[in-house]
Amino acid sequence: MTSAAVTALNTLTRPLNEARVHDVQASHQDTLLAALCANRALLLEQLQGDRGLEEVRRLREEVMAVAQWFSSDTEDATWGFVQECLLLLLALTRHLSVEVEVFNQSQTLGNKHTAEGAPPLPPDVLSVSQQKTLGAALQFVVSLGLCPYLAPGVGVPLGHRSVFAVTVEKLVHGGSGSAEATRRLLTTTSVLLQLAELSSLATLVFTQHLGDVMAALCQLGYQPHRATDEKQNLTADERQTCRNALGHLLGRVYQPIVIKELLVLQGGPRQCVAGGGLGGSSSSSRSAPAWLRRLCGQLLSERLMQPNGVHAVVRAVLGGGTGGESDWRKCDSVARILVACPQQSASMDSYYGQVCPRILDLLHHKDKLTAQQFQRVATRASLFMVQEKPHFAQQYLLAPLLAPLHRCSTASGEGGRSAAVDECELTRCVEDTYKICVVGNSPSAPLLKALEEVLPVVFTLFCFTKRNVSHLRAPCQDILLWYLSCTASSVALSALKQLSGLQRWQNEAAAHCHFTPGSEGGAKFDATDGISAAATDDEDDEEEEALYEKLSEEQWRLECLMSLLSELTASDLPGDFFLHLLQELTSWTAAAHDAKEDECDLDVSAMTLLEVEQQLLSRGKRRGQRLVLLQVLAVMVESVQHSVLLRKPTQVVDFIVSLVQRACVALDQDHDLSLENPVESQTLSMGMGLVATLLSGPPLCAGEYTCMSRLLPPLETLAEKHPEVVIQELASNLRAVIATHGAYRPENATAAATRTPRRPETRDGLKQQKMQTEGEKSRTSPRSTATDVKSSLSSTKPFSDWMLEACDPDVPTRVFALRVLTQMVQNKNPEALHVQEKVVTLFLENLEHDDSFVYLSAIQGLAVLADSFPEKILQRLLRDFQHSPSLPTSEPQRSLETRLKVGEVLMRASRAMGEHLLLFCC
Repeated sequence: MTSAAVTALNTLTRPLNEARVHDVQASHQDTLLAALCANRALLLEQLQGDRGLEEVRRLREEVMAVAQWFSSDTEDATWGFVQECLLLLLALTRHLSVEVEVFNQSQTLGNKHTAEGAPPLPPDVLSVSQQKTLGAALQFVVSLGLCPYLAPGVGVPLGHRSVFAVTVEKLVHGGSGSAEATRRLLTTTSVLLQLAELSSLATLVFTQHLGDVMAALCQLGYQPHRATDEKQNLTADERQTCRNALGHLLGRVYQPIVIKELLVLQGGPRQCVAGGGLGGSSSSSRSAPAWLRRLCGQLLSERLMQPNGVHAVVRAVLGGGTGGESDWRKCDSVARILVACPQQSASMDSYYGQVCPRILDLLHHKDKLTAQQFQRVATRASLFMVQEKPHFAQQYLLAPLLAPLHRCSTASGEGGRSAAVDECELTRCVEDTYKICVVGNSPSAPLLKALEEVLPVVFTLFCFTKRNVSHLRAPCQDILLWYLSCTASSVALSALKQLSGLQRWQNEAAAHCHFTPGSEGGAKFDATDGISAAATDDEDDEEEEALYEKLSEEQWRLECLMSLLSELTASDLPGDFFLHLLQELTSWTAAAHDAKEDECDLDVSAMTLLEVEQQLLSRGKRRGQRLVLLQVLAVMVESVQHSVLLRKPTQVVDFIVSLVQRACVALDQDHDLSLENPVESQTLSMGMGLVATLLSGPPLCAGEYTCMSRLLPPLETLAEKHPEVVIQELASNLRAVIATHGAYRPENATAAATRTPRRPETRDGLKQQKMQTEGEKSRTSPRSTATDVKSSLSSTKPFSDWMLEACDPDVPTRVFALRVLTQMVQNKNPEALHVQEKVVTLFLENLEHDDSFVYLSAIQGLAVLADSFPEKILQRLLRDFQHSPSLPTSEPQRSLETRLKVGEVLMRASRAMGEHLLLFCC
């Protein structure tokens, strides 16, 4: 029976080239109409004469008897053809339904099948050819009996689907607003829904024609009637039935497909194909009617508010994207859809309260093919909401997102054995925060404010991960760096002071809890195990151990903070923080002197015990803060490179201003303080040397001189009050150069920066400090070193003194002397040539020094000697390289290291001499 019904449908839907139509001069519409009539006539003839179709004829007549919509005397050939298709489809559906019912009953009776045998197929399973025939019949039904009767703007017009569809569209007569058209639309839609009750036929109907069926049900159930319209001939019960059928259909089909079809219906495709439309006229651009847009919006809102509605919307819009630029734009579009509250929603609070948790769920999508797109949608939606709806974002998005980190600062520690925040929850919180903040990279005030509240907990977790192997280290570090880079400079400086211990956090991690390693490589926040001492004798040891742990923890936190600052190589924040600390140190120096004077004038006898206690506590607090400040500065100078701390000329100037101002403060307090205190003296010498280095380097622009003008007042103070004549002279000269923007340059301005002041024996510390300052300048500024060497050559210092300083244990002094001797050899100094062997021996001895600046200077000197006196120097260097160092003071265990250094000298000499090297080595 199934094969016979399919054969009858095949006869009815036979292709045009097989139909008995031979008039080649007819139009496409006439040819198609003739083919439909011929196929219908042939089917009726076969039903009457073919005995193989008797069962089909019987079922067709049964269906015809109960079909009130069937009209045998219709004058519309296309509708007559559609009626025959509907009759045959209903007959096939009735037959398959009976067969399926019998099959199911036989299965329930417990028919036994062998384990090796395959289970029997249900009778409604169709072959590929049968499905193709049914698909063609359904296409004819939809094209001729459904689409032509849709109102303008409802659904996709036939003229937009294919070239053949344009011919079909012109063939159908009648309008969508007539009573007959509405009745035909209802008939076709009802029959398609009856077919869809059978699962095998529902697949054929909904995979190809779901949008058309939905458009028909929307029009039949929701299209408003106008007083001027012709009577629609639909009762209220019929309209309600269509509405119920639409609701059942939307809940039955896969939701992303439903949402996609609703978006198509709501979009209102443009009808702009030439020759399209009813009657062959070119239709104007029309959009979906207002009632359909409102209906689709309401239905989309209902789909969105379902448990998995957000996922369905994302899948519907993105589809099977490949991650291209258009897909990223789609992600932003979906994010905008999720953020916009629908008009049909009861309230914004209820909408965002339901949608925001589902937006966060998108961040945890597991499918690797679409996870990136889902995370993009969630990230963009979160950022859009934070920017456009900050109040609702804080309540429904950021608060749940950061809730585990907030619990770390408010944990009570009374949860028994259960952790305050478990590993899975903490890991998800950190990863989600990383995706929204760092990956989204769209900083806004509400987002930065919310992150600021949990920043101490994130930093504590980061310090914990630095001591352990944890996958949370990288996201925590990126979150902290993103916050410090994106927030305002003043806020970032305040955050750094709090992270370093200079200020106290308001939302730091609970003291009675701590982070512990998790089983999955993460961390969990758990209560600290309380250990009570049983013996009184151990109380002192426990206090010392607790104090040691506290100090170790503070030191570790500082080291972790410095590692963060070292990563900010492209930011001015590390330098600004360093200069801010130096400025505070200067303020503390002045305040400490005033506090000391106040303590001397304080009359303790006139104070109460409470006042004395408060005075002592405040004094101890001030000293403790100063110690913390000095500790932070010490760790910062030791851990962070100078190229990160002072990356701009303005920061260098600010650094110098801070040093000179602190020296001026010391001078104001006590004229002898800067002289007796080696730290202050060294600081002042370094600052003056840096100023001289900047002014003796490349010409500065007007903006840089304007920045350096802040040095004028402190330099004037030094020129007037400093007891050292050299410092007074240097300060006055530097002040003149800055004030005249380099127009006036005293000859001794640069030389004074490197001159060694001759002081009495009690000032040896100042001489040592001055040499260190010269060494620092020689390391950091080659230009300054070259200038210093030239000035030293022009001085009257005897050659023997330079030879003695080349053996000085102070590294900067030795390096400077070695470079002066190298320059003398290059300039053919007579004294250097006269004691050539001593100079060679001196350089070879310094070649074995541990400090790289010393042996590199010796390598440079030996290379110059080899270039100047190759016949003597090269032979000795070759012997030392082939065998071992020839000096009696050479250490045998360091022979290989020294030979490598000699090899470096030979390489430099060979490069300089080129082909002439063979004349001296053969």
